[in-house]
Amino acid sequence: MSQAIKQIGLRRQLTTCALLSGVAALIIFCFHQPPYLASLLAGLPLHFQVAAGLGIGCAYWVSTQIGYRFAANSKTTKSTVESYSRMDLSGRNPIWISLAAGFGEELLFRGSLQPLTGVWLASAIFVIAHTRAYRFNGLNKRVLIQACAIFVGSMGFGLIAMYVGLVAAMITHAAVDIVGLYVIKGEIRKLQPQSCQR
Repeated sequence: MSQAIKQIGLRRQLTTCALLSGVAALIIFCFHQPPYLASLLAGLPLHFQVAAGLGIGCAYWVSTQIGYRFAANSKTTKSTVESYSRMDLSGRNPIWISLAAGFGEELLFRGSLQPLTGVWLASAIFVIAHTRAYRFNGLNKRVLIQACAIFVGSMGFGLIAMYVGLVAAMITHAAVDIVGLYVIKGEIRKLQPQSCQR
């Protein structure tokens, strides 16, 4: 994959996540009751949240290593790889992109919207927000499978935020994205050995 095809750089991803965080802060200050920070950090003690987030992330990595062997050639998997191959995944970019998304998206969807809308509606909005990234440009089997998977994942993040804490949801989201982006980076490397060798 040439540099010309990689249209979505790290700076754009970080800017998007900063904007999401800004929108989240605005919603929190306008519609939530103070103390804001205490409500965002509610849940289990922080060390338990960190451990839970890392543990769930590790479990996701194991399940991905097993599941990907069976689903690598499916249309849905190939479409996901193609969608995310538009991103610049060189170097450590998957880590930075994932950390930014884990923080920004969870702050917006779980930290600011979910207390107002509930876990179901926040998850539906999460799917809608990912329409462009996953190229939901019609109603077909691939779109339904991907949309359902994103909705279920979002529900999982929402339940983690509710019962463990927002920090755990952020860490889990970042870990899931790191695993996913490195799998995609590996697939790109297999398909075109000269790309992503940096």
